[in-house]
Formats: sequence, C-alpha cells, structure tokens
Amino acid sequence: MASFKQGIFHRLGISLCLIAILITVTSCRKHKNDADAYGVCEATEITVSSEANGKMLEFNIHEGETYEAGEVVGCIDTFQTYLQIKQLESSIKATLARRPNATSQVKVLDDKLNTLNKEKQRVSNLIEANAASTKQLDDIQAEINITKSQIAATKSTLSTQDQSLLEEVEAMRFQLQQLQHALESCRIKTPIAGTIINKYIEENELAYQGKPLFKIADLNNMFIKVYITEDQLSSIKLNQKVVVRLDKPDGKYIKLDGKVTWISPKAEFTPKMIQTKDERANLVYAVKVSFKNDGSAKIGMPGDIVFK
Repeated sequence: MASFKQGIFHRLGISLCLIAILITVTSCRKHKNDADAYGVCEATEITVSSEANGKMLEFNIHEGETYEAGEVVGCIDTFQTYLQIKQLESSIKATLARRPNATSQVKVLDDKLNTLNKEKQRVSNLIEANAASTKQLDDIQAEINITKSQIAATKSTLSTQDQSLLEEVEAMRFQLQQLQHALESCRIKTPIAGTIINKYIEENELAYQGKPLFKIADLNNMFIKVYITEDQLSSIKLNQKVVVRLDKPDGKYIKLDGKVTWISPKAEFTPKMIQTKDERANLVYAVKVSFKNDGSAKIGMPGDIVFK
C-alpha cells in the first residue's frame, strides 16, 4: 500500500514538473513572439484626374500593371487646342509686323540735320568774309533746333508705339504658354512609379476637368501606421530600425526591415478599429514605419512591429 502511494506521488510529481516546463516554454515562446505594436499596411496612393476637356483618344493602362514615373499612358483630343495655338502664333506674327521702322523714319530727319549743319558752317564762313548776314545764320540755327526737336519727338513716339506692340505681343505669348500647357495636359502621365490600383475611364469616353482617370500606388515603398502608448514613446526615435512582421498561413511570419519615419507630436485616442472600448479610451501616439516591400505586403494587410 505504501509503495502504491509512493508511485502515485512520484507520477504526480513528474506530471507537475512537465506541466511547469510546458507553461514556461509556452510563456517564453509567447513573450518572444509578442509584438510591440499592430497596424495595417498602406502605400502612397495618388488619384490622377483630368486637366482637360475632351474625348479620351488613347488610354493604355491596365489595373495591376507597373509603370515608371512620367510615362505617357493616354491622350485626350487636342485638335481644338492645337488650332487655338496656331491662331495665336499668327496673331503674334501679324502684331510684330506692325512694329514701326524707327531707323528709316529717323534717318530722314538725321539727313536733314546733317545738311543744315553743313549749311550753317557755310553761312558762318560767308559771315566772316562779310558775304552774308547774321539773320541767315539765325534762321539756319532755328531750323536746326526744330529738326532736333522733331527727331526727339519722332523717337519718343516710335518708342511708345513699339513698346505698346511689344506688350501686346507679350500678353499673347502668355496666352500661348497657357495653351501649350493645356496641350501638354492632354497627355496623361503617371506621376510616380507604381502599380495601377483602379482605372476609372476607358478609351472614347468623355473626360472633363477634375474627372478621376486612375489611381496609382507605390507598392515598393510601403508603410504601416501603428499606435504606441506613452510609456513606449521614450524608447522610440526617428530612423530607428524595426522589424515588420506579416502573418503567413502556416502561423509563422514574413519579416521585413523597416524604420521609423514619423512620430506624432500629439496624443490621440486609440482609433475605432481597436476591438474593445477600454482600449479605444487609451491615449496613444501614432508612429509611421516605412519598409521596402518584397511583394509580400498588400494594401490593407494586417501586420505588427517589433522595435529593435
């Protein structure tokens, strides 16, 4: 009987030891796998809208495909804008053709002035020889003064006319630049390198200013916004290295290197996506963690952060 009891106690002791070891291992594993913060993967998304009105003649983009920054993916009808540009260019040429020829008009008066100066010198010589009166010299001098005034007035008038025409041309050149910008706006380009998320219009449909055409996202450089408590804030700094973990179907993690790129300067209540009301009532700080995506992360995918 005593040996039976001893056997029971012995087996019970072994069982308790195994349970303790299992709890310890489970606890250590759980502690090891605990994340410091949780969030959802996001990417920089840009919705490109039409800047021009007209028929979409070409629109060569497909959802899910990747494009380089500045790549031309479509074109809106440019015929009317092209005609307006040609009309304005002709108007500029016609206006410039009306500019006065100041050189030829002033040259006539300059020739007259040169002739009067020669006549003045001749009369001065005659006066020294007592062969002419001083009145003749005074008359020539008066005509010289009048001619000089005419030259100055002509130059001023021609300069004013020329300046007015140049300002008119300058105004038309500004209009020409606007039309050229409008013409360039008809060429649809990708603003960043990325993947087309949504396509909102098809070829031959009518585009108008402000109408969304497509949405593009940079899926190579993604980020995850997480929320930390005040006691975690002191241990986190900008450019700090972190590990971004994404869940795998087998229960393991996909690990990506990331870094802290933004820390909110103000506390806020935990967002409503958090499950419990008690957790939503806590004050937290938003932290943005950027990471290079190897193709594993998708927009909206949940993930967690482990701070190094």
